[in-house]
Amino acid sequence: MSGSRDNRAIILFGPPGAGKGTQADRLLRDLGFEYIATGDILREAIAKKTPLGRRASEYMNAGQLVPDEVMIPIVEERLAKEGRGGGFLLDGFPRTVRQAEMLDKAAERNGIRIGRAIYLKTSREVIVQRLSGRRVCPKCGATYHVRNIPPKVQGVCDRCGSELAQREDDQEQAIVRRLVEYEKQTADVINYYRGKGVLAEIDGDLPVDESYPQIARLVAEDHSP
Repeated sequence: MSGSRDNRAIILFGPPGAGKGTQADRLLRDLGFEYIATGDILREAIAKKTPLGRRASEYMNAGQLVPDEVMIPIVEERLAKEGRGGGFLLDGFPRTVRQAEMLDKAAERNGIRIGRAIYLKTSREVIVQRLSGRRVCPKCGATYHVRNIPPKVQGVCDRCGSELAQREDDQEQAIVRRLVEYEKQTADVINYYRGKGVLAEIDGDLPVDESYPQIARLVAEDHSP
């Protein structure tokens, strides 16, 4: 990439199992974007005991959600930092229209343009298949999939030989509950970005090797040096 900074924020949406993590890894590798996952930067602010981190910690210790008035400034602090010469990739954020509106203002204050909002639209059937097939090793943490990444011996970890297990939230009923909640939470945000003309929907049912080139092309087309 050139030395000039690409002052864009690309927003990546998608339900659990849509493949956001894999797509994000490729965008970071190919385009040099700065990665912003709100959970990560929230934990970082708390660990560093910044003023905002201390406020966030108070809410979390009380079992409460961190309010937008604290969360948005934490995101803005990260936006304001000098990146690696690329844009920013926001993973799964914002989650509400109010957060989206506050993000718009924070981005404007820092000379950052909200580029594409990319939604990995994925069917429930595919998500259930992907997540319900996941198996983890309770001892070493290795992750497998009964179809896509099977262990050499069925039900046994390749690394340490422990018996693999299925997480409770990867069982079908739990997955469907998570999806219903996700759809309720994000429907208005998706419509918000659709109304602004920046939403792009990608078929999340496709294999990554088929969907990623579409995403990379959308991001490249949006680039305005």
